[in-house]
Amino acid sequence: MRIAIVGCGAMGTVLGAYLSKNGQTVEMVDNYQAHVDAMNQRGAHIVGTVDMTVPVRAVTTSQMQGIYDVIFLLTKQTANQEVLPVLLSHMDVNSTICTLQNGVPEPSVAEYVGEKRTVGGTVLWGATFIEPGVSELTQDISAADHLFEIGEIGGTIGERIKNIAAILNGMGPAKITDSLMNSRWGKLVNNACMSGMSAASAKTFGEVLDHPKSLACLCYLGREVQQCCEAAGLTLPVLLGELSPEPLRLENAGKFEECKTMFLTMYEGLRPAKASMLQDLEKSKLTEVDLINGFVCAAGRASGIPTPFNDMVVNIVHGIERGELTLSQKNLDCFDEALFEYGL
Repeated sequence: MRIAIVGCGAMGTVLGAYLSKNGQTVEMVDNYQAHVDAMNQRGAHIVGTVDMTVPVRAVTTSQMQGIYDVIFLLTKQTANQEVLPVLLSHMDVNSTICTLQNGVPEPSVAEYVGEKRTVGGTVLWGATFIEPGVSELTQDISAADHLFEIGEIGGTIGERIKNIAAILNGMGPAKITDSLMNSRWGKLVNNACMSGMSAASAKTFGEVLDHPKSLACLCYLGREVQQCCEAAGLTLPVLLGELSPEPLRLENAGKFEECKTMFLTMYEGLRPAKASMLQDLEKSKLTEVDLINGFVCAAGRASGIPTPFNDMVVNIVHGIERGELTLSQKNLDCFDEALFEYGL
């Protein structure tokens, strides 16, 4: 079986190292030449909660050859218009793309390569790119119940998705779901809330949790995600067992406190991490904010649901991208305090 990981930034590098270490033959594909060279010369070095160096094979997209059976897609969604035509030339009718990107990318990927060749899923661990050849795994995955949640767009559970899970099991347990879109919206809570606030305030996850206003913003961002999810006819999964049956509803101060506790618990082991959007801003790169928080805003507009907190994250991040705002916690002042029912 020919397997490619396309987009070997932080997460792609970690995934490729684990799969290679555990016996899978994987091509790691990335267009950052210095990174490709470093991995080929010295291996993929994973630091953080582990310290290992794994020999891997890395290529650029122009060096890809022939047909691949499975392609794990971990580029930013903003690159899809460029990368999907290349990947299509390396697929046949039996090939599968498994998109592990942030946001809800499956419909757009399927529109390009066909639903019969598209599966997707969420990554339930974090990583940070350090330098060419080196990525940091930012949490302990040794005791995790599962590291991935994958599924078919239509919810069927057949041999194809089982084969994808078997490959991902080379890093850690992969859970197969029959409600992929619900799972995607569940992960969108992480992406829109914590990643959005980390980027907007230029802080690590722990620093976001420690600031009363940014912690409150997490809860209001999450409520908007939930409202838009339900308006789309989907159900947001309970994120932390039975901590709260309706974790993001804020009808009263008690529910608000439960919501804060949910985020504090969820990210306790990830306090040093930075959102990939913040890492992009630090490198003066454009972010995926339109495909994450902007996705929520668009869903809200389509359903008549106000999304002032997600709107503001989009505005702040674009302001930083344009050079109109700086990377600063002072950006929290942009959030209108009149919108806060609780937390200030």
